[in-house]
Amino acid sequence: MLAKDVKNGAVVNFEGAPVMIETVSVQTPSARGAATLYKYRGRNLVTRQKIDITLRGGESLDEADFERRPVKLMYTDGSQAHFLDQNDFNQYSLEQEDVQRELQYVTEDLEGMLALIYNDECIGLQLPTAVELQITQCDPGVKGNSATSRTKPATLETGITLQVPEYLKQGERIKVDTRTGDYLSRA
Repeated sequence: MLAKDVKNGAVVNFEGAPVMIETVSVQTPSARGAATLYKYRGRNLVTRQKIDITLRGGESLDEADFERRPVKLMYTDGSQAHFLDQNDFNQYSLEQEDVQRELQYVTEDLEGMLALIYNDECIGLQLPTAVELQITQCDPGVKGNSATSRTKPATLETGITLQVPEYLKQGERIKVDTRTGDYLSRA
């Protein structure tokens, strides 16, 4: 795959490991005869380390033997989370500490969750950009004149706590951005 064809979300082989590209920046030459540079920031899917890659316009990277498969959470036990492949009903197990960040947004009925499969082995999860979660505990809102929007902490059904607008009540469903962990809107 040529440097100009690599986009966000692409998975490439770099130094013998699968790397998911997170950001792409292009540096155009300022002089004639200079090469365009493509700078990528990615994450090694096995070790979870960030990697910076710089290529000239004519260089290329190999695509990884990689696929995304739709899964659902079956259950979690003391140290592992178990997922069921929605296509062929294979079961995948991942260490909870490896997917701890993703599990705080996962419910048993979450749609759009993908298992990242590399060389026929599940190495991680990819969540949808927004998920719907129910507020299980929050303080009641106080009515008053306010020139700015005020927020309050709310605990969601998965156990995470985040700041939500003051008018929301316990039992309401909200949308949460899985990349930043921020409140988006009512569901």
